Amino acid sequence: MKRVWAQCMKELAQFRRDRLTLALAFFLPLVALLLYGYATRLEAKDIPIAVQNFDNSALSRDYLDTLFNNGQLKIVPWTHGDAMKQLDLGKAKATVIIPPEFSRKIRQNIAADIQVLVDGTDVNNARVVKNSILATTQYFVRSHHLGSPNDRTLLNTEVRLWFNPGRKEALYVAPGAVAINLWIFPCLLAALAMAREREYGTIMQLFTSSITSFQLVAGKALAYWLVGMLQAAMMLTLAITLFGIRLVGNVPVYLISLSVFIFSSVLFGLLMGARASTQSAAVQMVATAGFTTALLLSGFIYPVRNITWPLSLISYVVPARYFVEASRNAFVRGSDALSQIQIPIYLTLCAVAFYLITSRILRKMQMDA
Repeated sequence: MKRVWAQCMKELAQFRRDRLTLALAFFLPLVALLLYGYATRLEAKDIPIAVQNFDNSALSRDYLDTLFNNGQLKIVPWTHGDAMKQLDLGKAKATVIIPPEFSRKIRQNIAADIQVLVDGTDVNNARVVKNSILATTQYFVRSHHLGSPNDRTLLNTEVRLWFNPGRKEALYVAPGAVAINLWIFPCLLAALAMAREREYGTIMQLFTSSITSFQLVAGKALAYWLVGMLQAAMMLTLAITLFGIRLVGNVPVYLISLSVFIFSSVLFGLLMGARASTQSAAVQMVATAGFTTALLLSGFIYPVRNITWPLSLISYVVPARYFVEASRNAFVRGSDALSQIQIPIYLTLCAVAFYLITSRILRKMQMDA
């Protein structure tokens, strides 16, 4: 542990002396957060909707067929729990509940209500769901002549937005932007640090010392994890101040996910730096393998469910995918700990995999030297 700590302090000392690296660590992340937060506007298709049909009549099934034939919505299985549980688990972006006696009331010229709960986390998708359901209901009423003798409609849809009733898009974009930045910049700093050792040849001095490859990686990872945590505190403060987001989810789960995610970012950067022979090559590798995948396959811009196969398979090994979900849950949706506990587990597996691979690469280089 003493060797790991010595390596960590050495990395921090080098980090403090390099003004360009300091700017890369603390200035560019703020600029990127402002760009993502204010410039990103989103919309998606195939929005998952959970349905609970208590009536199960021909008329109610006909209504559901009409609802899901518009190409914007798709039905997903109803899991255990109530309507809110479907939204908490993130399996559905809205729930449609058809009450008992639905068809009987309409046959007796009594108005029947359909309840719709919409996850308002993603403002654009919430608007699409709401407008689509209301428009479909109006079309269904007209096509089935569901009007009472006094011209009062017999079918009413009560729609309510959850999590983000004010439909503020910044509440959806800002947490995702924080997650993307916390993947990019700690990763880039770690990659440059490792590639610099190889480019200047100083890594050979480490190979001839008594430090092992596992201790070397652990020391560097610890140093840039500390820098990453400082970046996280800085960006979260800025996001809370400018975008008005607030922590509403389970704080311990989020903090654990944050810590492990930054370790994953740093270890991925060390892996890229270990494979690159120069700093410019390390930047290109991080930009291609790290930045591009995190931006396009994490769910930050496009919903993960809309990614086509086989790229959808790659998204499962992108750590940013899980932390984007954790950030949006912590700052917008506020689900309980049990529905989010799998996220730090996935991130831990990613971090361990990056650590072992990087250590093996450096161990091989040390033996070859």
